[in-house]
Amino acid sequence: MPMSVHGNPLPTSIKMLRIGLVLSPGFGVMSLCTMSVFDIANIELGQKFYDVHLISEYGGPMRSSMGAVVETEQYDDSTFDTLITCGTGNMPCSPAFCTYLRATAARTRRIGATCRGAFALAEAGVLNGVRVTTHWSYAADFRRRFPQINLDENRLYIADGSIWTSAGMTASIDQSLAMVEKDLGFDLAKAVAKTLNLAYRRSGAQPQASALLDIGPRNDRMQCAIAYARANLHKSLSVEELARVAHLSPRQFARVFRTDTGMSPAKAIEKMRIEAARLLVQDGRHSIEHIARQTGFGKTERMRRAFIRVCGTPPQGVRRDARVDREEYDCDRLLTSLID
Repeated sequence: MPMSVHGNPLPTSIKMLRIGLVLSPGFGVMSLCTMSVFDIANIELGQKFYDVHLISEYGGPMRSSMGAVVETEQYDDSTFDTLITCGTGNMPCSPAFCTYLRATAARTRRIGATCRGAFALAEAGVLNGVRVTTHWSYAADFRRRFPQINLDENRLYIADGSIWTSAGMTASIDQSLAMVEKDLGFDLAKAVAKTLNLAYRRSGAQPQASALLDIGPRNDRMQCAIAYARANLHKSLSVEELARVAHLSPRQFARVFRTDTGMSPAKAIEKMRIEAARLLVQDGRHSIEHIARQTGFGKTERMRRAFIRVCGTPPQGVRRDARVDREEYDCDRLLTSLID
């Protein structure tokens, strides 16, 4: 019987793929979420399409940063379709590990990293000539150690040819979902995301930083005001309007907001406008003029200045980069289908 997801047939010419996650001592437990995506994909399919393995340099029990222990296989010359190395803490790669990564990169369809795992691939010389990302907090160290590598720490994940790299923690889930979508299509990836109770799969072009996290109000009234602002970015959103939502006087609201968030209401709203506008610009379905109006900038020139100040590039540059990423992805997907 051909496999399907919610009644939608999948290609009949697919074969089981071996997926390996390389763990090192003190690995973060969140790294295992990377493999959970492939595990749930198997469940959604009703059969084992991804053959998942946890591997390490010496094999045997591997202790995580929180003390939990998992059993690993010792890596050898076995072939994997996809190999992902997770964060390695501050431990340098052993010569044997670097040799293994170089050899694996030459014979696997896809090799990736989450968080500090990019350091291991860089040490092995696998990342030369490709664009990569890592967790924003390690970006300065990465640039210091590997100045020749093109790093973009503003991205959740980047797929450059056969090399996939992601920021840490939950970004590895988005990266794995993108791999599943590439292998089995949008519908299957969507089904996995729904099983994981994710609101949506974030695109790789989405920035690591979130405006709402930066604002992070603790006061319930401020949270209500920010939720209102986020839902009404197309409006002018004066302090007086937000103060009414928070049931405070404008003077009280401005004082409490700055105390609670560390920034003025105007600055917080601008951050939310830029984040919303950036996602719409990357999506590419609306004109720059429409996005400027929809997100409350009004005039495109005002939005352009804000983008250059915060993103370092105008909206047209952000859209161009997102379009190039989509074209590269579509081209890679076409080539894969022709090879298959």
